[in-house]
Amino acid sequence: MDYDLTTLIILLVAGLLGGFVNTVAGGGSMLTLPALMMLGMPADIANATNRVGVFLQSVTSAKGFSDYGRLDSSAVGPILVPTLAGALIGSLAASYLPVWLLKPTLLGSMVLLAVIMLVKPDTLSPPEGTLVRKLRDTPSAIAALFLAGIYGGFVQAGVGFILIAALAGSLRYDLVRTNALKAVCTGIFSGVALLVFVFRDQVSWVPGLILAVGTVTGALVSVRFAINVSQNTLKWLLLTMVLITCSAAMLS
Repeated sequence: MDYDLTTLIILLVAGLLGGFVNTVAGGGSMLTLPALMMLGMPADIANATNRVGVFLQSVTSAKGFSDYGRLDSSAVGPILVPTLAGALIGSLAASYLPVWLLKPTLLGSMVLLAVIMLVKPDTLSPPEGTLVRKLRDTPSAIAALFLAGIYGGFVQAGVGFILIAALAGSLRYDLVRTNALKAVCTGIFSGVALLVFVFRDQVSWVPGLILAVGTVTGALVSVRFAINVSQNTLKWLLLTMVLITCSAAMLS
């Protein structure tokens, strides 16, 4: 791959936008994955390389929300158990699937996920004052987090929507605290997936790190944005990203 000015701009802009929308909603990999594939990467290498930026962006987002006091640290441990288990299964599946099967699987999964989120939009934003549920008392959340780990380990694109369904829909966190925990989950299973892809020699480091500069910058801006806007604004932004993700997947 030639790293000329156009390539650098494409990767940085895609990373900036992807990092922003991933932090406050989801679907940012709908921008970063096509950017990598547009530069000539096969679907499996693009999927693996994309994890570099997603991992660093997630760490940045989690720290940002924690600095603002919006990360429920007591919930991190229990939430990560089912998420990690799923992530290992999903990343191994993605690493060994044939290249020709990977792209339609990614697109089909995103379309299905977007449709589900559109059919039940009430899962996106619990009413103000709703009490948060404990994970051990909410089997549906455990199952959803396990599935999110599988999906996130497998592809990443759109996994934020599944995590929001689990954290806001099942556990009833508000969208800011949901995004904080989502960042932790995404960082963990992206890290697991990245280790698998590195072991399989599927990561292209130079474009991955260039993309990561953009995603980290986008995450820094996005955390501040999420803290300062209303829940209603975040809800509409999330619904918009669901629609865009669904449309982009169908038109690809």
